Formats: sequence, C-alpha cells, structure tokens
Amino acid sequence: MPPLRRSSARAVAATRVIRERKDPLEDEARFLRSWFERPLVTGAVTPSGRMLARTMAAYADPNVAGPVIELGPGTGPVTEALIRRGFDPERLVLVEFNPDFCTLLRRRFPGVTVICGDAYRIRETLRDKLDGPCAATISSLPLFTKPLEQRLDLLQGAHDLMHPGAPFVQFTYAVVPPIPAKCEAGSYTASRSNKVWLNLPPARVWVYRRPEAKSGAV
Repeated sequence: MPPLRRSSARAVAATRVIRERKDPLEDEARFLRSWFERPLVTGAVTPSGRMLARTMAAYADPNVAGPVIELGPGTGPVTEALIRRGFDPERLVLVEFNPDFCTLLRRRFPGVTVICGDAYRIRETLRDKLDGPCAATISSLPLFTKPLEQRLDLLQGAHDLMHPGAPFVQFTYAVVPPIPAKCEAGSYTASRSNKVWLNLPPARVWVYRRPEAKSGAV
C-alpha cells in the first residue's frame, strides 16, 4: 500500500475514533447491557480504560510485519490504542462475538477487519482470514470463565498463528495470572506489567510468548 494511502487511512480512522468516542458513558451503557444479556461472554461491565488499553497496545510492535489479532474488542478501546500506536487499520483483525459490537466496530474503525465469531475457537474462526504470521494477539476475553484446558488451547492456537516470540497480551483484574505463569512443558514464557491503578477496577497485563526454536535443535 503506498505511504500516502496508509497515512490517509490512519487519519480517517483517528478522526472517526475521536468523533465516535466523545461520550464514554454511551460505551459503558452498551457494555452494561451486553453484560446483563451475556455475563459469561462479556465478562466486564465497563470497557477497558485508556491507560489499560495503552498498556496492552504497547506490547505490540508496529515494525514487526503481519496482522495483529484482537480478541474480544468490545467497543474498541484497545483498537483505538493500537491505531494511535501506529498500526494501520488494515492490519487489525478483530474477533468479536457480540453482533452489535461488530456493527459498531465496523462503523467506528474504517479499514479494520471485523469477524463475528468465537475467539476461543481461534484456529477455525481465522482459517483463511490471515495473509501471514501475525505480529501480536491482544486479548480482552474473560478467560476465567473458561476451564484452564480451554485457556491453554487458546494460547496455543494464537501462538500457532504468530511469529515465534510474538506476544499474546491479556489483561486481568485478578491477583493470579489468567494462564499459569509457568509451563512445565516449556512451551511459553510469561511476564507481567505493573498494576494499572488508573483503570477501574485496577488491572494487570500478562504477556505470553512462545520461545524461538534454538538452531540445531532436533
């Protein structure tokens, strides 16, 4: 894509974001309605705050080639943070289960790919939807509503779609990590951010990476 077109797409998306997000209370109302209708799917009663969204987006590097997967984007606070970080909207692939949120995301972020589907079945949902290994996966899914085996399968599936060493980024309000920090099989490593106190409620970001294969390994 020519540089002028990329810059134009970012400018249009940023302008739309600012215009659409003038009333944060409207987004909170949407989230609250969704939570009442599907509490185990939505997981939170309010969207992620800007500081938490910015913290999550900071782990994705715009200089790394490939799409960026966002799971459970909701009304788009992390999507906005990714665009502001420098990602072209065309690189963002959003997987959202709520059809109303999907409609909102398509209107709010022109150029992004919005897939209405099940993020926990990430391999099937994104089959034939990606044009190469991904640079990152950013997740706002309520992982604690799912059994550990399903959480681990999601992590494994996301890593299968990404570059070696690319981050799987997940926030949590809980004290313990949403996926265990240590894996006996050594299939991933985990690190965490400082607590984001300015978010309501305070949250922490966990980052999971699959180590790059060592040269000469059998």
